[in-house]
Amino acid sequence: MKRDNPKGEKRSADSEPAVKAHSAQEAFSSYAAPLVDHAIEYANAVREDPSPEALHKLRVSLRRLRSLWWAFEPLLESGENTRQRALYKYLATAAGKTRDWDILIELLTRDDNGARSGTGEIAPKLQDARGAALTTSRETLSNADVKHLLREALSTASKELNTAHERTPLRKFAEQRVAASERSLKKRMKRARRAKRSNYVAFHNVRKAGKKLRYLLEFFGPILSGGRKRTLKRLKQIQKRFGTLNDVVASEMLLRDNAALLAGAGDPEAALHWLGKERKRRMRSAAGLLRKL
Repeated sequence: MKRDNPKGEKRSADSEPAVKAHSAQEAFSSYAAPLVDHAIEYANAVREDPSPEALHKLRVSLRRLRSLWWAFEPLLESGENTRQRALYKYLATAAGKTRDWDILIELLTRDDNGARSGTGEIAPKLQDARGAALTTSRETLSNADVKHLLREALSTASKELNTAHERTPLRKFAEQRVAASERSLKKRMKRARRAKRSNYVAFHNVRKAGKKLRYLLEFFGPILSGGRKRTLKRLKQIQKRFGTLNDVVASEMLLRDNAALLAGAGDPEAALHWLGKERKRRMRSAAGLLRKL
């Protein structure tokens, strides 16, 4: 399954005006505006395009926005920053409800998994559930007026930063925020190494911290001192290995939570049994990667 790397977004986030800016306050809009444009574009696309890719791109755009607002948190009013990050999470969750069904369906039906997991008879029910989730996602995003909300968030944050009396050198600021994100990832990796194999939350926290750091390196890469190729390689390994684990865990929970929808259609227990075995296998794989890093 595709991980969080939509074509074209990285280049926009690392825009030339941001690289040339002297202060973090001055650079903010150059980082944020392209991300806002992408999110609005993808939100509009979801209205017409029911494909998994459109929803995936929207969710990734909103996650990148949330990470950028986290990066600039020290320079923004705390309450407003928290509200904006909560908004991005809410919108991403709305898009994610449909995306979760896509992942579940793909896991159970690709290759010969359908035969082993007993998916054949429940497949139509899964597609029906996916269709209902898409309708809800579209309604939520439409009612939220994504374009207005994101433009207003960008305007509010940009105004606050542009009128600030203090100026923070962009490179110094970027180095500090990346360092803070790196410390968070190392702390969570340490906890996950010590955690019991059944403690999925510890593994999930590693995935989230790794994703945030990767976004920050994509934002600030051109202005950071020293290369980060080795770090990015490690982050991609974490994202791939822990992402596949998350897919299985989220799919297993989704199937359990919607057991009533599948009643009378095949054998959902067979699918749950297969997902449970796959979760344990991928948990071992994720733990093995942690030991190597």
